[in-house]
Amino acid sequence: MRKDEILSLKRNNVDLKNGYIYVETSKNGESRTIPMNDMLLSLFRKLFTERRIDTDYVFINPETGTKYQDIKRSFTTALRKAQIKDFHFHDLRHTFASHLVMSGVDLTTVKELLGYKDIKMTLRYSHLAPEHKQKAVSVLDSIFTRQSPTTGAIENK
Repeated sequence: MRKDEILSLKRNNVDLKNGYIYVETSKNGESRTIPMNDMLLSLFRKLFTERRIDTDYVFINPETGTKYQDIKRSFTTALRKAQIKDFHFHDLRHTFASHLVMSGVDLTTVKELLGYKDIKMTLRYSHLAPEHKQKAVSVLDSIFTRQSPTTGAIENK
C-alpha cells in the first residue's frame, strides 16, 4: 500500500474475518481489495485488541487520538537504527513487488496488488523473473513429446 493509503486506513476497511483490506480511494482514483497474509492478519488482530477503539483510523497518535499525518521522523529513526541508508518509504512497495516477481507471481497479479491501472508500471519488475520465459516454452515439450512440463516424465501412450 502507499503511505497515504496506510495512514488513512480505517478500522472498518480491515476485514479480519476474511483477511482483506479495502482501500476506498487509491492514488489512481479507484478502490481495491488487498488480501492479507497470515503475518499481517495476526498483526492486525493484535493491534485491534490492544489499541483504543474510539477512533475510526487504524494508525493514530496515542496522544491526540487523531490519525498520523506523516511518519517521516519515525521511519528515519528506524532506518538509522537498522543502519539502512538511501531508502525511502515508497521503496517498500518496490521491495514488495520485486519479491513477488522473484517468487514467480505473474505481473498482472502484482499490478493488481499494487493498484496500478496500467501494466506498464509493473513491467519494470519483469527482468527479475527471466525464468518465466523458459517455463513458457517448456510447455511445448509436453505437446510434442507428451512429456510432463512439471516432472519431465515421458508418458507412454
